[in-house]
Amino acid sequence: MNERETLIDLCSRLGAPAAQAGLMADQLLKRCAQLAAERGWSRERAMEHLLTVLIKGRKGETVPGFEGGPPPTGGAPTA
Repeated sequence: MNERETLIDLCSRLGAPAAQAGLMADQLLKRCAQLAAERGWSRERAMEHLLTVLIKGRKGETVPGFEGGPPPTGGAPTA
C-alpha cells in the first residue's frame, strides 16, 4: 500500500466517504510538501503535524496555533 492509499484508508476509517477520502489524501500530500518546503521540515515531520491536526480536529480539539475564535461579523474586512 502506498502513501496515498494509506491516507485514503485512514480518512475512510475516520468517516469520510470514498470520493472525499481520496480528495483529503491528495490535499494532505500537497500540504505536506508545502510545509516541508516552507518550514524546512522533513516530509515525515510535516505529515506528523498534519495528521495530528486531522485527528484532533476530528475529535473537536485544537492544536496550538489553531485556537482562533468566531469569525468577525458584518462589515468589510480590514487590511
